[in-house]
Amino acid sequence: MSEIRDINLWESGKRKIEWVKHNMDLLRSIEKEFVEKKPFEGLKIALSIHLEAKTAYLCKVLALGGAEMYVTGSNPLSTQDDVAAALVNDGLNVFAWHKASAEEYERHTSMVIEAGPNIIIDDGGDLVNLIHNKYPEKIKDVLGGCEETTTGIIRLMAMNNDNKLKFPMVLVNNAKCKYLFDNRYGTGQSVWDGINRTTNLIVAGKNVVVAGYGWCGKGVAMRAKGLGASVIITEIDPIKAMEAVMDGFKVMKMEEAAEIGDFFITVTGCCDVINELSFNKMKDGAILCNAGHFDIEVDVKGLSEIAVNKFEARNNIMGYKLKNGRNIYVIAEGRLVNLAAGDGHPAEIMDMSFAIQALSAAYIAKNKGKFKDMIISVPEEIDKEVSERKLKFWGIDIDKLTDKQEKYLNSWQV
Repeated sequence: MSEIRDINLWESGKRKIEWVKHNMDLLRSIEKEFVEKKPFEGLKIALSIHLEAKTAYLCKVLALGGAEMYVTGSNPLSTQDDVAAALVNDGLNVFAWHKASAEEYERHTSMVIEAGPNIIIDDGGDLVNLIHNKYPEKIKDVLGGCEETTTGIIRLMAMNNDNKLKFPMVLVNNAKCKYLFDNRYGTGQSVWDGINRTTNLIVAGKNVVVAGYGWCGKGVAMRAKGLGASVIITEIDPIKAMEAVMDGFKVMKMEEAAEIGDFFITVTGCCDVINELSFNKMKDGAILCNAGHFDIEVDVKGLSEIAVNKFEARNNIMGYKLKNGRNIYVIAEGRLVNLAAGDGHPAEIMDMSFAIQALSAAYIAKNKGKFKDMIISVPEEIDKEVSERKLKFWGIDIDKLTDKQEKYLNSWQV
């Protein structure tokens, strides 16, 4: 049971999956353990993550662990049809295709919930919100789930504060082996991969405006600096703004930055970060994109309404001509640029994130019915296990505390 674009594309998808598998040491080691132990035997897993090769390999690892997989994407533009076909060819249930309409995207998301999952693996909170709002009768079968993103965790915390969250969710994004590497180094590289391959323009010498200086924003700003750009940060948090200043970046309001920016990247998780006030101040040729989960950070709808002409300037880049005669360009409709205009984070980075996902899902299966709280942190031992395994695969040994040192650090008497 699946709904994909074309099963005949499976061979291309298989090659992509094999490529990332070769570069994901952690998941390969977990795959061997899951094949032997079958932690998900008899369980259904619903997964909504950007459906490209690295996600597909995670799905295969979970399936080899005994799970009956029901898979969809978490963004209409990030689904790769050949990868979806490869998963179906391997016997997984997939409901997704590239450039799905809003109605198709909702139908596909609904289909994985209608299967009656026991574990939910989410990216942005779409599945969790859907099952609570549209399929409450399915909640009784859910043991728990995992959330991949900062945006999704914000939604989970809001639900939990309102006492609306009905099953435990592990905050995968908050694991150190996730946010310190995926959010910073993964986002930093993949955002510029997407921008560079889509625009084919130089970054050196340009003014790059990064909205938001969380871990993702830090990564984007760091890579922009490395490419030779002059980087400007916009923030609402005074402490993060101070951080940006001390990291060597200019900090100003968006309305000031709008006048001088060449590239604009939003990484905030909030709506209307760049709006009409800024659009009208931008220079001719300004290029806008978003690296936050939802396509609400750049007000593309508002930009379309004030434009006198809208045109395709280049594949995956829309141009908007304003009344003042200036043209503003938006990459990938304001959707997640590193996936809607690229292949997402590097395989070695997602190896850590998806190792956390896989082990957290197994943690839920092992401890079903034992959770008292709805918001669950990734156990420290999982974080530590992933870091130790990764260092081992890199061939790196580190020092360990002696008994004397450990006693010293845990004593108040010196």
